[in-house]
Amino acid sequence: MPQKEKDNIISQTVSKYGGKLMSYIRPKVKNAEDAEDILQEVWYQFSSLTNFSEIVNVGGWLYRVTANKITDKYRKKKTENLEDFVYEDEDGDFSIKDILLMDESAGPEIKMFQDEIWKKLFEALEELPEKQRIVYVENELNDKTLQEIADEHGENIKTIISRKNYAVKHLRNRLRKLYEDLNS
Repeated sequence: MPQKEKDNIISQTVSKYGGKLMSYIRPKVKNAEDAEDILQEVWYQFSSLTNFSEIVNVGGWLYRVTANKITDKYRKKKTENLEDFVYEDEDGDFSIKDILLMDESAGPEIKMFQDEIWKKLFEALEELPEKQRIVYVENELNDKTLQEIADEHGENIKTIISRKNYAVKHLRNRLRKLYEDLNS
């Protein structure tokens, strides 16, 4: 199929089903950003198809894929991030990621915490199996979505989610002492 014809089919399908799918997704997720992410994943999967003529009922296919993406979102709902590590000081709450991203003008104490956090994080990352480490680094440090990582590595999204969860559990356990020191 010529690219122009494919683009035309995609454009018409987005116009016809975009609003309907968003109305279907929105009440099933907690915020508009999650709904937009799911819809984007559906369109990405649709646009990646090589033969549209194999789909007998486009609407049915789109709703089935959308329902699966919503289910996947709930399954991976508690994929933890560095933002989950929070400590409280006299000025309020800070996450470990906030500390890592502060510039050096924040003071020598912050610089010391940053150095220690980075050191412990990279030590813990080195202990991970390579595939888990790659997923964690790509997602957390290189800001790639789990779907992008799955696509790049030719892996199932569920495999990538699982690797990320294992990596986070390991890092959480290894960084717990540092986290507790920050809160004491």
